[in-house]
Parts: sequence; C-alpha cells; structure tokens
Amino acid sequence: MTSDSTVPGAVLLVGPTRRDGPGARRSRPLGTRAQRRLLAWLFVAPLLIVNLLVITGPGLASVFYSFTDWDGLSTPAFVGLANYAEMLTSSAVLGALGHNLLWTLFFLVVPMSMGLVGAFLLSRLRRGQAFFRVLYFIPYVLATVVSAAVWRQILDPESGIGSVVPFLRDVNFLGNPDLALGSVAFVNNWQWWGFLLVIFLAAMRTVEPSLYEAARLDGAGPVREFWHITLPSIRPTFIFLGLMTVIWSFLVFDYIYVLTQGGPAGSTDVLSTVLYREAFQNQRHGYASAVAMLLAAISAAAVLGYLALRRRLRWDI
Repeated sequence: MTSDSTVPGAVLLVGPTRRDGPGARRSRPLGTRAQRRLLAWLFVAPLLIVNLLVITGPGLASVFYSFTDWDGLSTPAFVGLANYAEMLTSSAVLGALGHNLLWTLFFLVVPMSMGLVGAFLLSRLRRGQAFFRVLYFIPYVLATVVSAAVWRQILDPESGIGSVVPFLRDVNFLGNPDLALGSVAFVNNWQWWGFLLVIFLAAMRTVEPSLYEAARLDGAGPVREFWHITLPSIRPTFIFLGLMTVIWSFLVFDYIYVLTQGGPAGSTDVLSTVLYREAFQNQRHGYASAVAMLLAAISAAAVLGYLALRRRLRWDI
C-alpha cells in the first residue's frame, strides 16, 4: 500500500505565493527624494515669486535709494549718508518720532488694559458671550477710511458733538494742537480695543477651569484670580499682542492721514506721514527711503528684543 498525502476530492490551487516576511519586496516610493523635493519647490514657487516681487525686491530697492538723491523719475544720484544725516537732525522727523513713541505708549497701556479687563469680565458671563464678541469686533472690520470720516464729522465743533453738548461747543478736537494727537488716538482705540478683547477672550477660554475652582476654594477673589491665574496662563498671547502693538504703532498712517494729515502745525505727524509727504508731495524719494529704513530698523529692533526676552525669560515654558 503506497502513502499518498493528497486528500481525495481536494482541488489544488496554484498561484503566486504571498511573502510578508523580512525578505518581502517593498513597494516603490512615489518618487526619488530629489523628485519629491522638486515637487515641493514647485508648490512653494508661486508664493516665493510674489514675495520677491512685492516685498523683497522693493525692500532692497529702498535700501539702495536711501543712499541717493532721487525724485522718482530721473536717474538716482548717489549721495552716501547725506539722507540719514539730514533725517537725524530734522526737527520734523524727530518730532514725528516723539509722536510715535507717545502713540506706542498709549496703545500699550490703554487698549491693552481695556481688552484684558473686558475679556476677563466677558469670560465670567454664562450667556451672551457671542453677542458681545460680535458687538465689540464690528468696529475692527469696518473700513478705516469710512470710520475715520464718520468720526471727523462727530468731532466737528460746529456740526458734530459740539452742537449737541453745550460745554464742548468751542472745543476743536482735531484743530487744537494740544488735543489733536489724543483725539486721533481715541478714534483709533475705538476700533482697536475690541480686536484685542476678542483675542484675549479666546486665550482665556483655554485656561484650565480647575485652576479657578482651586483658587475659589482657597478664598481668592476675582482680582486675585485675574492676576495669579489668568495673566500667567495667557502670557504668550499677551506678549505677542504687545509686540504687534509696538510694530503697528510705528506704522500707523490711515487714521492720522484721514483726520488731520499730520496737522495742525505738525502736532499729529508720525514717521509714516513724514515719509508720505516727502515721497509724494516733495518728490524726495531718496530721503523718504531713508525714513522708511528708520521704520524698518525700529520694527526689527522690537522683534529682536522680543525674541531675546522670550529666550531669556523662557516664555515658551
């Protein structure tokens, strides 16, 4: 009797053997590393081209023109550091720089405080947060030119608020050199502080509720909760908005130009209005480029100072 391992009635299926072991052949990648890198650069290329044409190119051109005497049409004449020497001794530029510093100080204190306190109060509401967020955010989404034109009519001493409130009838908010800068800052703050409030409120919603519960069990009131829990928890957002406030304060232009054009008698001039006037009214594009370099240097110093403090004080932890 012979041995036979074939089971009667079984059908033998012969096909490719599946190999899942270590020696199995792996599927080929979609492309080589060089091909994938080239594909990535192709996707990034449009953004790089736009950045080169809109930001990098004009920025490098401004650096070159800041060393020239150029009216925007003729051939630039190289003058070395003459534009910078004139700028650093110009009473108009130094006065505008002082106004920028006052503007920065105001917006680092007033709207930041209003946004923080307002956000903390709204965070304690059980209902209606969405309504107030929309209400406070509406001024920020309005066109600057439109809101500035409306406020110019409101602050008009004859047809504005002065015609309604008797003791403000003779007050010229935008025509008095002592009141003009503060009045423009007030109008800009009306638009800006609601944006800060919404951002701070979003940051406060990420704070762990158990921290507040533990503080209440220890007898802490709202002020101590705000100072010892809320502020440390939203520190990255607070510091970042402070940095952006500094940068935007030195770049402010729209509200000042629409409301006062830098007047009266230069009392609301800032560096950006001086730059605009020198470039487009006096046709001194080389000198205006030097003022632009001063603005760029101030912004770069603010960013570098922020990064240094962030590393030194370990704000990421």
